Amino acid sequence: MNMRSLSVWQNGIRVGTWSVSLSSENFFSYDEAWFSSPQSRPISLSLPLTGANDPYRGEPVRSFFDNLLPDSESIRGRIKSRYRLRSDAPFDLLSQVGRDCVGAIQLLPSDEQPAPARIEGKPLDESAVATILRSVINPGSSNTRDDEDFRLSLAGAQEKTALLFHDGEWHIPIGATPSTHIIKLPMGTFGPFGVNLDTSIENEWLCSLIAKELGLRTAHSTLHRFEDQRVLIVERFDRRYAPDRSHILRLPQEDFCQATGTSPARKYESDGGPTMATIMNILLGSSNAAEDREHFYRSQILFYLLAAPDGHAKNFSLFIEGGGRFRLTPLYDVISAYPFLGKGSSQIAPQKLTMAMSFTTEDKHYKWNRIVPRHLIEAGRRLGLGSSAESIISTLADKVPRALERVSSALSADFPTEVSHPILEGVYRQHRRLAEG
Repeated sequence: MNMRSLSVWQNGIRVGTWSVSLSSENFFSYDEAWFSSPQSRPISLSLPLTGANDPYRGEPVRSFFDNLLPDSESIRGRIKSRYRLRSDAPFDLLSQVGRDCVGAIQLLPSDEQPAPARIEGKPLDESAVATILRSVINPGSSNTRDDEDFRLSLAGAQEKTALLFHDGEWHIPIGATPSTHIIKLPMGTFGPFGVNLDTSIENEWLCSLIAKELGLRTAHSTLHRFEDQRVLIVERFDRRYAPDRSHILRLPQEDFCQATGTSPARKYESDGGPTMATIMNILLGSSNAAEDREHFYRSQILFYLLAAPDGHAKNFSLFIEGGGRFRLTPLYDVISAYPFLGKGSSQIAPQKLTMAMSFTTEDKHYKWNRIVPRHLIEAGRRLGLGSSAESIISTLADKVPRALERVSSALSADFPTEVSHPILEGVYRQHRRLAEG
């Protein structure tokens, strides 16, 4: 069978081969040597290591690799145009940008090996970073980055890039050196309602601060400005220095679309994607099961408090550890709808705000403004938390007033009030609903 193939690597070790036939059928097989490696583990819970080592084929394979790419069709189209590719199929795109993916995956031509593990980068001053950021928004506006610099793939719907921060300086990673930070740009006009998300980075940063103050593990982020470019800098939790600091390790991880073999087109429950129950059942096998299950449930209560509608399966991930053990990663990509709720143009009416995952009782409750505390409690019980669901909610609700005080005092004088006021006030109102039962 005539195939095109890419080698799959993790931290300098060849893991397996991804192949696509002329009829576009996808195959993945693990290398025999990977089974005996000290680093051995599956690349995905949906593609487990088995004694027979028969090749995987079809939708689970395609979905795993498809989920490594940006969700946005326009961003995928720009990758296709930049490299003059014949299609925007996952294999074609990742053949060019698969050298630095989320998690530990590196995709290379079958006759190529990763460069030796060391830290190499082209230093950048603030002006050079700003130039790169402008080119993310307007490809072709700058030719300062050669092809090798651009070969990374970041999942998600938002405009972003990734750079290496090392020894107090920003760098473009070179060779096998991974990026360490994701740099997000404002989202602009977004979605079917034409919502203005020019303040999306401030919104996300504030939501992460609230989450941390309420005790949830959250990706560390900071707001910054490179010349005229406002950004959110997110420290990658899938990167870590080696013990001797000679190189940077990629930490294997996957999102819950990958873990369940689900296409990114079905990341929302209403489109057939994973549910709260799906994720809670998977987390029964976590090496940190009790804490991870409670953390996931608390994150759903947080989304209710924040009116955060985008907590779909791609916005939850697992670290995949040696021997196939796994555990939940920190929370990421949380944005509140409060700043754009309303009846005006470019706003969303509260009754139309739909959660990514339903609180399921005898019925599925998606509509944010119709969800009441008893739905949260009953859903928690059905998720296997029993009577502890109510105490988890009350404990979280009790923390809200003091958490909001600390968050408010941490805001700079120039933080946009059109973001902070509706979010802080909205969370407080929802907390009162929880507290009153």
